[in-house]
Amino acid sequence: MAAARILVVDDSVVVRKLLTSTLSQDSDLEVLGTASDGQIALAKIEQLHPDLVTLDVEMPVMNGLETLARIRKLYPKLPVIMFSTLTEHGAGATLDALALGASDYATKPSTGGGPEQAVDAIRRELIPKIKALCGIAVLRLKSIVPRSSATRPKSANRKIEVVAIGTSTGGPNALAEVLPRIPKDFPVPIVVVQHMPPIFTRLLAERLAARSAISIEEGSTGVALTAGHSWIAPGNFHMTVKRLGASRRLELNQNPPENSCRPSVDVLFRSVATAYGANVLAVVMTGMGADGVNGTQHIRDAGGEVIIQDEASSVVWGMPGLVYAAGNADAVYPLGQLASQITRRVVESRAPHPPMPSNRPRTAEPETA
Repeated sequence: MAAARILVVDDSVVVRKLLTSTLSQDSDLEVLGTASDGQIALAKIEQLHPDLVTLDVEMPVMNGLETLARIRKLYPKLPVIMFSTLTEHGAGATLDALALGASDYATKPSTGGGPEQAVDAIRRELIPKIKALCGIAVLRLKSIVPRSSATRPKSANRKIEVVAIGTSTGGPNALAEVLPRIPKDFPVPIVVVQHMPPIFTRLLAERLAARSAISIEEGSTGVALTAGHSWIAPGNFHMTVKRLGASRRLELNQNPPENSCRPSVDVLFRSVATAYGANVLAVVMTGMGADGVNGTQHIRDAGGEVIIQDEASSVVWGMPGLVYAAGNADAVYPLGQLASQITRRVVESRAPHPPMPSNRPRTAEPETA
């Protein structure tokens, strides 16, 4: 496969050199050129035809958001990764960029740790995203063993008591399609892991809450889960659900990352399987990597349900694709159908069930003329 061709756009000479040097060391990547502002970037896109653009948020002449809007108008399918600072302003601008159609984002590495730490951060965070968006990353099943749905436990009259959602790349926009469509009287709580750093998750929860009928907030320790509410795991913390008597409460911890992620979908999914048994509906949406695969196995082993977003509507079909490959998906839906399917499954599972027919022989009714 040919190397992915990248245009680096940033007003900082230091950052342009750092990105160019680090990305060029990977044989799967080729840096075609650089630009110091949006106007130059647009001219170079037309000239060089890159496969992907890394785009700084703060730039003179034409900033990242203005440039992104022009790119989306002229090149609607060109992958764009925003490169932003880990600050309140940077997080807000990044969420604006995602809403405008940015494919993903990466936070600028801190220069305080020296060049080696900065290079390591780019290799760890940015390069995998570039490869996933350019179709270089291949789904790796590792030790995942497909399981047959016929062998998993069956639970009669199972009633869904919680919805657990896991997502990553493309997730903020996917959540913005799903959560605002959940009705106000939704009868169960919703817990969410979206791979994002601190600050980003709080702002995401606030933005989703402003558009939704249900209450949405960042998760915190000790909160009791209640119907019609949703909690998003805070950045850099695993979020779990623990059963305490008749209630279930959120807990946060900073145990080691799983699947290189904290928060981790696997951590949340394992905890809801333990806290709710078979009464779980898990949803895996667009995202890069394998986080959530092992968690869905725990949910299905407990008798719960798993539905996933389809490939066509996913920015990256990594997480849901691996759940599908592992045999853990009960159903696959496009993004536009997920909210209605979640609502339908929850409501139908909680509807009164008709009594089971008796095994006793019935007395024959007299025939009418």
